[in-house]
Amino acid sequence: MPGPTAVSTAAETVYVDRFCDGIIGPSAEVIGTVRDGGHIVANTAPGCWGPMITPAIQGGHEVTLPVAVEGAQVGDAIAIRIRSIDVTSVATSSGNDRAIEGRFNGDPYCAKVCAGCGAQDEETVVEGIGPDSVRCAACGAPAAPFAFTNGYTMAFDDARRLGVTVDAARAEAFARDAHHAAALPAASVQNPILLFAPADLVGVVARMRPFMGQLGTMPAVDLPDSHNAGDFGAFLLGAPHRHAVTPEQLAQRTDGHLDIDAVRAGAILVCPVKVPGGGVYLGDMHAMQGDGEIAGHTADVAGTVTLQVSVVKGLALDGPVLFPLAEDLPFLARPLTAAEREAAEALAARHGGVTVEDGLPVSVVGTGPDLNSAVDNGLRRAATILGMEVPEVMNRATISGAIEIGRAPGVVQVTFRAPAAALAACGLDGLAREQYGAPA
Repeated sequence: MPGPTAVSTAAETVYVDRFCDGIIGPSAEVIGTVRDGGHIVANTAPGCWGPMITPAIQGGHEVTLPVAVEGAQVGDAIAIRIRSIDVTSVATSSGNDRAIEGRFNGDPYCAKVCAGCGAQDEETVVEGIGPDSVRCAACGAPAAPFAFTNGYTMAFDDARRLGVTVDAARAEAFARDAHHAAALPAASVQNPILLFAPADLVGVVARMRPFMGQLGTMPAVDLPDSHNAGDFGAFLLGAPHRHAVTPEQLAQRTDGHLDIDAVRAGAILVCPVKVPGGGVYLGDMHAMQGDGEIAGHTADVAGTVTLQVSVVKGLALDGPVLFPLAEDLPFLARPLTAAEREAAEALAARHGGVTVEDGLPVSVVGTGPDLNSAVDNGLRRAATILGMEVPEVMNRATISGAIEIGRAPGVVQVTFRAPAAALAACGLDGLAREQYGAPA
């Protein structure tokens, strides 16, 4: 007689409300295991500015503890369907930054040093509001390694459709109730950036379209969370602090820090598995962002997120692949309509009778220390995944797609309509058809 069937201990849904200390990788605590096809529900903390002024957070962001996915092995991929993203913050502050010399060792994001007593990643206390409100708990010296060059405080409407930047009086009112206005999760340890009360921009209206700046899987080497990407990660090469890595170690990144505004509710993000279980983590929710995040930062917010995860066996990826919402695709990359397909077939019949290709959109993420390097990385990744030569990918991205900038200095999307047969060969056709339907 057959023996008893093993009962899975993986959960149908894993709830996440705890955060890393800024380091993501094999040493990070894994909060639980979700079944293949199950859900992750998270309450995320703001990224960027809050952690940037909190030296005890070592990574530049405050991302969730990772969740393992049952059955995910190194060499597989994990498809993450973003079911919902909801902003809970009432307000936020942000803006362009400058680093303050003397308060860091080579990298103000992940190697903070107290200028007063020399403590590394020092604990802090808050005294009042304003740019010097965050102070070293040991010696009392101002501790924030960043200041605004031009900053703003933005309030959100109840429906979370619009934000408007407020004047100094209202910014200071938010600063005095900063934890509540930011809606910081209970386990968050960051100093909310609302404390600084910047108000250089007043009366500017911004449409809200929230997305995740950080979403992905654990790298195979410990990295500061904001540096799990080819551009920020390059700052670690030869760095003078303890988070320095070699080029070989940086190649083990997973590019979880994307800042691509298409990583929003309804999109499907496919991520590499470089440690057993994958380790899905997230954070750095943004209320809105134009391509490039050219100010260096956008409106960081807290919020709730629901993800559904599934394992794609044998799909060995170097970095993420994205299937955006159809409305987020570049014009040239959008699926053909039935009328366009009919017209194309008629045109082909007049010119030799070639078979019109079945194609579906795909967006391959590339990263590097600068935009040219990121484009090269994305082209090579796309060629490897789809079994093409790089010049073919270049042609396809030129006439049936686009290169889009996620973040300056070095995150891009190489987006184009790929042959359905090539997508099928690598195991991505099912996700493409799920997102866009069968080719017309």
